[in-house]
Formats: sequence, C-alpha cells, structure tokens
Amino acid sequence: MQLDQRGDSAHSIAMIGQDHDFSHLDRFGRAAASVSRNPRLAVNIVLGAGVLLAWLLLGAMAIRGAESRVPGIDAPGDTLLRYLPQLPLPDFLERFFILCLAPAPLDGSIGEQAGALIVMWFLMAVATMLPSAAAMIRTYCEIADTARIKAAPVVHPLVLVAGYLSVWLAASAAFAALTLIVHASSVQILDPVVGATGAAALLVAGLYQFSGLKEACLTKCKSPFSILFSNWSARPGRIFRLGMEQGVWCLGCCWALMLVMFAVGVMNVFWMALIGLFTLIEKQTTGRLPTRIAGVILLVWATALLVISA
Repeated sequence: MQLDQRGDSAHSIAMIGQDHDFSHLDRFGRAAASVSRNPRLAVNIVLGAGVLLAWLLLGAMAIRGAESRVPGIDAPGDTLLRYLPQLPLPDFLERFFILCLAPAPLDGSIGEQAGALIVMWFLMAVATMLPSAAAMIRTYCEIADTARIKAAPVVHPLVLVAGYLSVWLAASAAFAALTLIVHASSVQILDPVVGATGAAALLVAGLYQFSGLKEACLTKCKSPFSILFSNWSARPGRIFRLGMEQGVWCLGCCWALMLVMFAVGVMNVFWMALIGLFTLIEKQTTGRLPTRIAGVILLVWATALLVISA
C-alpha cells in the first residue's frame, strides 16, 4: 500500500529530524530535545524504562511475598529472595503490595483489591510480553522512517504501543477476576494452586500449544511487516487500533502460558522470567519446535500433578 504523501512542510521537517539550534538550552533541555526529534530513540527509552520499572516492582513484591510466606512451604527462590536487601518504599506501594498478597479482601475492600490485582497482572504483562513485541515495534519504526524520508506524516510509535498495551490491560482485568475466583479460599495468592485446579491450568496451557489458533496467532506475531504496511495510516486513531490488533494476536498467542503462573505461584518472578524468555524465543524462532516442546512439558507436568494429588 502506497504511503500517504500529504502533509505540511513544517510537520515533515519536524519528523525528518533536521538539525536545529538548541544551544540556548541547558544540558537536560538539549538531551530532551534530541529525544523528542527521534521517535525511535524515544520509544526505546520509554519501553526500556517501563520494562525495568515493572521488573523492579514485581521483584519488590516477590520479596515481600517470600517474607510473609509460612515457613516450611517455601516456593522456589524464596530463600534467595529473603536475602535480598529491602528498599524503603512509599506507603502507597506498601498498601499496593498488601492488597495483592492478601488471601482475602481487606476490610471487605473487594474493589480496591481487584484494582490492585489488575495493576499486578498488567505489570507482569509489561515485564514478560512487551519485550517480545520489540520486533513489531521495530518494524513499525522502520516503515515510519521510510515515510519520513518521503515527507509523509507519521504517527508516533508510542501510539501503536499504547494500543498494544490496552489489550493487555483488558486481559489483566480478566486475569485479576480469575485470581479472585481461584483464591476465594484461604490460600495465599502467591501460593501455587495444587491438585486438580493446578493440573487443569497446566493441561489447558499444554493443549493450547498444539492448537490451530495458537499457530495462527504466532504466525501473525512473527510476521508483523505485512500487517503494519498494508494497514498504514497517518491517523493516530487508526494506528492505535492497529496496535490493538497486534495486541490481540499477542494475547491469542500467550494467554494460556499466563495460566501457568497459577500452578507455580502468581508472583513467582523466576517463572515469570522463564515465560518471558520463552515467549521471546518462540516469536523469534522459525518453525514450531519450541512451542511443541513446551506443550509436551506442560502436559507431562499436568499428568504428574494429577497422579500426585490423587
């Protein structure tokens, strides 16, 4: 699809990023101006900072969870987490952690805890799924660079990212509701779900790895160029919806893997990192060998859990 050649010259010059005189600004101002003239650099900084912040918050929450866990039922990595230094945190973060880790709503504040759980799952999505979307974002930036060379108007890549993340925010609400349902008993939210419930989560995740829907979504995630190019637009709303479409494909590819977190403990940062790494490898690898290997492992794991709990 041919890129739109329209757009006023002032907009084009700004997007092309021609040299400007920022000598009157201080060092911070010059750095900020340089970033603002370079959309690719801006999106890399924002996404890198977002992923790092998500991991820091999740790590701090995992440390709090390890400290509050009943001795004798440690989850993998709890011993290591307890030896990590505690950093002073603002009161609102402490409250946020308490809401996420409490086995039941505090003082009947189901709405407040549900909101905290939505934020928690969204942080998990940012930490584990956003890095795997780097190829899609990089592809958009490459097409945008071509458009700017042709003096065509371009929507900032962060609009695409916002659309992508909006899908995971909606999914986080669904996962938060599922968390409240699964942990309606006295089981701590951080504790692994065992028995038939845990086996069911692993079984669904394992079977989905072999499904046609998984394959279709994974194919879309691996080949974003044709989708981005054929749906190119200079309208922010259209690019936002394009980001949402990419988010739907990513969610369709990875939602079942998120269920594994229920079987290993929702705030198990080690499994979180493993799922994030696997998702990144899966989207970068040709063929379906990693997907099928993961499916076999999950199905064997589900069977073993059923046998043990019988």
